[in-house]
Amino acid sequence: MPPTEHLRLSQLADKVEQTLNNAFNGMHFWVIADVTNHNHKADSNYHYFELVEKTSGTDKILAKFSAKAWGNGSRELALFGTRTGQKFTNNIQVLLQVKVTYQPTYGLQLEVTSIDPNFTLGVIEQQRQQTLERLCINNPESIQKRGEEYWTRNKSLSMPLVIQRMAVVCATGSAGWQDFKHTLDNNLYGYRFEISPYFTQVQGETNAIAMEEKLIAIFQSPIRFDVVVVIRGGGAQTDFLIFDHYRIGRAIARFPIPVITGIGHQKNITIADQMAHTSVKTPTKSAEFIINHNRTFQEQLLNIRKNLLIKAQQNLSARNSELNITKTHITNAAYQMLSSEKTYISDIVQVITGKGRSIPYLNRIALANISATLLTRPKIVVSEKSKDLQNLKINIIHYQKSLLTNTKGYLNHSISIFKAYSLENTLNRGFAVVSFNGRIISDPGVLQKGDNFTVRLKKTELSVTLQNKTSYDGN
Repeated sequence: MPPTEHLRLSQLADKVEQTLNNAFNGMHFWVIADVTNHNHKADSNYHYFELVEKTSGTDKILAKFSAKAWGNGSRELALFGTRTGQKFTNNIQVLLQVKVTYQPTYGLQLEVTSIDPNFTLGVIEQQRQQTLERLCINNPESIQKRGEEYWTRNKSLSMPLVIQRMAVVCATGSAGWQDFKHTLDNNLYGYRFEISPYFTQVQGETNAIAMEEKLIAIFQSPIRFDVVVVIRGGGAQTDFLIFDHYRIGRAIARFPIPVITGIGHQKNITIADQMAHTSVKTPTKSAEFIINHNRTFQEQLLNIRKNLLIKAQQNLSARNSELNITKTHITNAAYQMLSSEKTYISDIVQVITGKGRSIPYLNRIALANISATLLTRPKIVVSEKSKDLQNLKINIIHYQKSLLTNTKGYLNHSISIFKAYSLENTLNRGFAVVSFNGRIISDPGVLQKGDNFTVRLKKTELSVTLQNKTSYDGN
């Protein structure tokens, strides 16, 4: 039979309300809890959520309360987002000041009166430091802390001289992706790029595995990418927690292609930034970095071409000076020889004439015969000498032209050799240039198994990892 004494539910609720109000009236408590099932009513500025506590390392719930924030509590939550850059939302651990309330229609609840932003920032940073320490311990061959900086295998890679083919990890249709592509497509220098987007969610720790799978897909792609670019627009601090995830940090640190991050944060850098080859602030900055990198290489080529032209002009000028000096020397030597021969002939004529006058009268007849002979012979000698001089003059002129022709031939030959052995023609003939640690090498003994080096062909540069090395006898 039914009990003689009973209460209506509302009467029991009144007793519970009175008891709780008497026990907790005017009392406030600071509690640490995780936020779940958060719902914000924008029109009334009310926050409804649950506060839970779980056992360390598991999802077992030790305690759970319904909670709400309104009035001053809502304003405190708004200030929390401003001070931390972190929206009040699910899956964050917070330190809240609450009071216990009970209403018959809503049941037992905790009402938020204040929140400590420094606690949440400390928890996030503590988790981040633990992840960094775990990365170093579990991956010593790829990640090492050196002073205040982190060395990674990705940072040790050489950035290609020119960046053309790139894989981009980003969210579909995001503003960051649009800004990045617009900056590259409208660069001032007319550079053209091959961009392969790999779209995925770039926020929320639960999407870390999906992002890691995109990086694996890039690694397995048949396209030989020059760089991988990871970009995201701005957002709250928890939006960037995916970039502090252990798996993302490990994948970037060990990735065999240089990784550029432009995640869009303005405050603290993420673990992904610290593991990547190059880190910039925003997607636009990532695109500008790539453009400036290519521009630097172009300017180096322009300077090399300028220096080559200057050297060629200097060599041509020096050879022309040598030719002019040789021409002047030959001309002066010819004039001196002709003058010397004329003087010699004049002296002979004077001697012969003088001796002819000194012959005694008695020997006039004999002298007449001798004079006839002497007068005839000098003419013959002079004629022969004149012919010799004429031949000598012709030979000198011919020698001068021949010397100038030969010298010009030597100069043209030198220019041909210079062009034939230029780097561009050498690569066109099928040769290759091997670089290791930024220096051209010819000794294979420098390379060891596992070393990364660069092979430059005609219009392609290959990044190669040495797997085996075998002696070759040249046959």
